Formats: sequence, structure tokens, C-alpha cells
Amino acid sequence: MTLQRALLSVSDKTGLIELAQALHRLHIELLSTGGTAQVLRDAKIPVREVSNFTGFPEMLDGRVKTLHPKIHGGLLGNRDIPSHQEAMTRHGIDPIDLVVVNLYPFRETIAQPGVTLEEAIENIDIGGPAMVRSAAKNHAHVAVLTDPADYPRLLQELEKNRGSISAATRFDLAVKAFSHTAEYDGAIATYLSGLNTESQADGYPERLHLSFVKHQSLRYGENPHQGAAFYRDPSAPSGVLSHYRQLQGKPLSYNNIADADTAWDCVRFLDAPACVIVKHANPCGVALGNQALDAYQRAYATDPTSAYGGIIAFNRTVDEATVEALQRQFVEVLIAPVVYLCCSGTPLYKKPMYASCNCPM
Repeated sequence: MTLQRALLSVSDKTGLIELAQALHRLHIELLSTGGTAQVLRDAKIPVREVSNFTGFPEMLDGRVKTLHPKIHGGLLGNRDIPSHQEAMTRHGIDPIDLVVVNLYPFRETIAQPGVTLEEAIENIDIGGPAMVRSAAKNHAHVAVLTDPADYPRLLQELEKNRGSISAATRFDLAVKAFSHTAEYDGAIATYLSGLNTESQADGYPERLHLSFVKHQSLRYGENPHQGAAFYRDPSAPSGVLSHYRQLQGKPLSYNNIADADTAWDCVRFLDAPACVIVKHANPCGVALGNQALDAYQRAYATDPTSAYGGIIAFNRTVDEATVEALQRQFVEVLIAPVVYLCCSGTPLYKKPMYASCNCPM
């Protein structure tokens, strides 16, 4: 499928100009709305306003911009069905081959202290999800981008294939688009149901909408013959284990994650420098100290035998001196807000270690 026309309407302007410039170089006509169109004009990129394309102005303070047959007909028309093509020709509907849309920042809005219901309502996107769903439904003929992280990938394919996008890429982007709108609607439903206290006598919503993103494939599940992956809630507060970044070592296993979660929760709420050594989800040594090294030495002294092969968590930076002290034992996982593993390019931890992770507090 060769692109001829693209519609860009984004709240997150990350990578927008670079994307639009590349599309323009490929002789793809650009349609846009409001603030997105202004950003493109300011960058000297030729763009056609959607209101000019549809012959109908934006109205109701911008609530109605793209909800028009010339937009959704251009997105939903099946180019392989003659009756669709005849209807589009009869009504002057030009096909749209690419939609680049990300939605009003609803999650970010409701996360602000003191946000009102009216402010939240104004950040419920209507036209954006409608375009995303139309494009994704017709992915056989239309590509849809909802994540700026996918812009480089799309541009590489366009340049490699002389302005065309493969069916496999369109399908993959469609799946991601439907996930995006599902998560968006789930956030809205969860927020509004939380305000609907009259129907929640026990304080719990009738429906709970959860959405998780794959963070890492795991080495195996609870047992070596089982597969597993770790998923995280994108809206999870800072400080929870799901924000970890693995620095080195083999992929973690399910048991590593379970033990690391136990260890991390044991120390992250403590004010003083703390260390815990966990085996099979049970702490075998927990201690406070004046610094990370002091806390580790006390935790290790609690049960040196059980400490072997343990998961160790700190609520302070693990510095060079602490890493040197860890040489006395085999460590399965080391987790801390910051872990210094090398100094002047020389690894500090010389014995086998399955993984070490930073986890911001």
C-alpha cells in the first residue's frame, strides 16, 4: 500500500516535525487540525486544514473537528469493494492512508491535585479515538500511529519501500491502536466510577478496568518447564518494583520477581538505611544501619548460611564499598535505588550474580 494522504492530529508533539518533514519529502499530502496544524505551519511544512478538506468548520470550542463523513469515509472505505469506491467518488470522499493520532492527556489531567470533574470531562477525547478505531478497523488499507516511539520504524519502512507500508506492519499498528483506545476508555471509566459513590455502598467499583504493559520476558515460570512474562501497570506510583531496570545478568525468573518484590517492599518504606536478604519469599536477615554497608553486614550476620543465593534489597545507593562486601556470598538478585557495578570500567562484583536492578524510590 503506497501512502498518498496522511492526517496528523496529536496532543503529544514529540517527533511530530521530523515525521511530517519525512512524509512531505515522500510527496504525501498532510491534513491536520488546530494546534497540530499550527506547529507544522510554524515549521514551514505544507499542511491542509481538515476544515478545508471537509468544507465544514471546527465548532463547539473544538469538540467537533474530524467527526465528518469525508474523514471517516476516507478512513473506512474498502478499496477492494467497488460499491465503496463508487460511493466515495459520488460523494467526493478522498481516501486517507495514514492516521497519526494520540489522545487528549486524560490520565495526566486527573493525576493533577485538585482537578475538577469539568476539567476531566474536557480532556475526554472523542474525535481522536473515533479516527484511531476507524483506521485500525480498515488496517487492510490504512495505517495508524498512536505512539511517537513508532515514528522511526514507520519512516524506515516508508523509505525502504518507496512510500509503502506492509500488511504486517499495518496489522501490528492496528492491534496497538485498539489497545491504546481500550486503555484510554478504561481510565475514563475507572475515574468516573470512582466519583459515583452512590452506587458503591462498600466503596468498591462494580467494574475494575486494568491495563498492563509487558516489561520483560522471564527466564521461566514458577517451575523451569513453565513460561512467564512480567507485566506492569503504566500508572503505578513511583517506588514499586515494576519500575525496575535490570542492569546485568540473565533474564529474571518468576521466583526472582516474587522474591524481589518481597525484598523491595520490606525496605522501601523504612527511613533509615536498610538491607534485607530474602530466600523463597521469606526474609532471613533484615537490618538497619548508618549506611548501606552497615545495614548489609548486620543483615548477613543474622543468618550467614541462609544468605547464600539470596535476593538482597537496599533502600540506599549500593556503592563501591558495599559491592566489595558482597563478594563474600553468591547473590541471586541485587536491587536498590542505584547500584554502582563498576569503577573505572572494572566490574566490582566478581562472583556470579544472576541480576542487578535499579529501582527508583
